[in-house]
Amino acid sequence: MHDFPAADPMPAEIAALRDSAQPVWVFAYGSLMWDAEFPRAGSEPALLRGWHRSFCLYSCDYRGTRARPGLTLGLDHGGACRGIVFRLRPEALDLLWLREMTAPRVYDMRLLPVRIPGAIRRAFAFTVRRDHPDYAGRLSLDEAARIIATAAGRRGTCRAYLLGTLRHLDELGLADKPLRQLGARVETLARAPIGDKFRSGNLADSREEDP
Repeated sequence: MHDFPAADPMPAEIAALRDSAQPVWVFAYGSLMWDAEFPRAGSEPALLRGWHRSFCLYSCDYRGTRARPGLTLGLDHGGACRGIVFRLRPEALDLLWLREMTAPRVYDMRLLPVRIPGAIRRAFAFTVRRDHPDYAGRLSLDEAARIIATAAGRRGTCRAYLLGTLRHLDELGLADKPLRQLGARVETLARAPIGDKFRSGNLADSREEDP
């Protein structure tokens, strides 16, 4: 059963999709792809250009704390991303908004062209807002790995979240070389002595002093 915090109000143009005669398609790049409880009406593999899957959002609840934030996935500008596109059931729009748009919302809901086998389809994608305080920016491989290797929150460790993401991507046949490299670096750190995990400027520690 889903348990989501309060979301920002839904804009009128998004609410109007409830009564749209046209199908509403959504591009999924993370846990929405394998959320068995989320209602959908068919799906297929898709490629979104101009955006990429990245651990670019701080998490101070689900996968971290205020004292030691973790990281979660976002869809950030640049590159390309392989995911799935699915047709949204009309009754699922409110659930989707509640799931993704926790206040203050960290995503924009954009209508973007995605490539599916033999065609181009326009689908909604949830892209990160770079002006949001939880946006971590373009972290180096080592910076992101140090945070993920040590952070934990209400829903478990950041490392488990990354490993689960990689496992699900493998099951779906979706390649993500940068994420695979990040996973390998995290596993190397996980086997290292405790002090090595916190050495040389863990970015998550410094954020405690931010306004």
